[in-house]
Amino acid sequence: MKALVCGAGIAGLTMAWHLERAGWEVEMVERAAAFRDGGYMIDFYGPGFQVAERMGLRQRLMEARYPVNELSYVDRTGRQTSHLTLTSGMEQVVSLLRGDLARAIADDVQAPIVYGASVESVEQGADGVSLRLTDGTSRDVDLLVGADGAHSRVRGLVFGDVAPRYLGHQVAAYMVNDEALNRRIGTRYQMLTEPGLMAGAYALRDDRLALLFLRREPDPALPADPAAALGRHFGHLGWILPEVLSRCPDPPELYYDQVTQVEMAHWHRGRVVLVGDACQAVSLFAGHGASMAMAGAWVLADELAAGRGDVPAAAARYQARMAPAIGEVQRFGRRFVKWMAPSNRWRIGVRDLLFRLAALPGGDRLFVNSLSPGGHHLITSRSG
Repeated sequence: MKALVCGAGIAGLTMAWHLERAGWEVEMVERAAAFRDGGYMIDFYGPGFQVAERMGLRQRLMEARYPVNELSYVDRTGRQTSHLTLTSGMEQVVSLLRGDLARAIADDVQAPIVYGASVESVEQGADGVSLRLTDGTSRDVDLLVGADGAHSRVRGLVFGDVAPRYLGHQVAAYMVNDEALNRRIGTRYQMLTEPGLMAGAYALRDDRLALLFLRREPDPALPADPAAALGRHFGHLGWILPEVLSRCPDPPELYYDQVTQVEMAHWHRGRVVLVGDACQAVSLFAGHGASMAMAGAWVLADELAAGRGDVPAAAARYQARMAPAIGEVQRFGRRFVKWMAPSNRWRIGVRDLLFRLAALPGGDRLFVNSLSPGGHHLITSRSG
């Protein structure tokens, strides 16, 4: 059985890992010119962490993790306004860069990856899928997996125009090298919020500093010059922002995108199946995307193993298992959006009060539980 996986991110790599171990002949295509390192920091936990353990990646992730021991909010002078020390209840939460998680999976995947290419056209028959790639080559496969993100090319070709649900915010992330700022931030995640704006910073290895920005924006159109837009909206806020924004790179080193969710009635059509953000993007606000991407890939692989070659039936069972958990996480993300970049000072004040309450004995465990919308039940094998 042959499979082509479009997209070499976390979902696609996890899919390839499981398929090749189930005996499939797997090839991957990735529209980026090379492997995508870096990205923003994620808190990796829940069902995806269980999948990673099954894949033997626990030790690798523990080596790549960052010891983030505090979440804190600061004002324009850098003075701390509220904080939460992370201790009990955090044992199964691994803070690491999205790119480091992808790299840990990729290093254990044997499937070849064609970079700088995507799917150009798709034709399905009763027994397979005929593909033409953007590099001019063709493939005949038994399964096409669209794991190419919220702006999925495969989704557009096979399912038509499915517009992601815009959540009224835009996000940006990049890194700078600065030993002094790295030491100043230390092993904590610091954030500054103003109505409709959030800027965060955390220290990385090798004197790097990672920056994350969120901005409320009713218009989903992205700015023509994203670096200039960041300077215009955040440059006057003080703290470390004038310094780091003066060193803001242009894309692709600067990641800049809408905050969206993808909601679809069907994740599969014939022998074409979507995984990860292509069909189930939960958004940055939900904070569970990488975990659910790995869980979805594992569930699809499990159903394919149980289906003995019946791809459409396996794909239907995969969606039936995953969709309720994805819906729950997406609803959580929509509720949480108003607290990540609060729209007014009243919400900022309430958020700071909640952090102070969470700092009480046992409060951090309650805080972590409140950020775990579910999905642990997914990792129960059906194929045996």
